[in-house]
Amino acid sequence: MTPPTRHEVTQLLQAWSDGQQEALDKLMPLVYDELHRLARHYMRRERPGHILQTSALVNEAYLRLIDASQVNWQNRAHFFAISAGLMRRILVDWARAHQSQKRGAGAPPISLDEDLGLPEDRMDLAALDDALKALAALDSRKSRVVELRFFGGLSVEEAAEVLKVSPETVKRDWKLAKVWLLRELNEKHDEV
Repeated sequence: MTPPTRHEVTQLLQAWSDGQQEALDKLMPLVYDELHRLARHYMRRERPGHILQTSALVNEAYLRLIDASQVNWQNRAHFFAISAGLMRRILVDWARAHQSQKRGAGAPPISLDEDLGLPEDRMDLAALDDALKALAALDSRKSRVVELRFFGGLSVEEAAEVLKVSPETVKRDWKLAKVWLLRELNEKHDEV
C-alpha cells in the first residue's frame, strides 16, 4: 500500500468535517501509522513500566477524535496537531490521577528530549503542563510551538504550517519558550 498524500488526507478530513462518516472510516487506516508514531514519541518520555501502552494511547486519542467531529479540519498538519494535543492531555490526565492516588506524592520524572533543555530530575509531566499553561497565558503562540514541536514531534516547517507563521518565527519562539520553561520549572522546583 502506498502512503497517502497530504492532499488525500486533507480531502478526507474536510469530507469528515462536512459530516461524511465514511470519510472517517477511510481516513483512520491512512493516518494510523502516524498516530502510532506520535504515541511512541510520547511514550518514550514516560517512565519504564507505564501502565498505558502505545496502542492504548492511540485508541484513546482515536475515541476522542471521533468526538471532535465538529472540528473544521484545515489540513493534515492541523489534524496531527490536534491529535498530539489530545495525546498530551490523556497523559497529563493520567499523571494527575496517578499523582492524586499517591496522596500528593510526586509523579516519577519523565525522560525529556535534550532539545527542550529541561533537567530530568526537576520535573514531571504535570509540572510541565502547568508551566505550559502559564506560558500560554503570557504568549499562546510560544506555548503552541512547544506543544507541536516537543509533544507532537512536528518539524519546524510543519509547526510553521499549523501556526501560519514562518519557520524562522517557529525557531525563535522555540528558543525563547525553552528558556522560559527552564526558568519556570527551576523556580517551581526550588519552592518545593
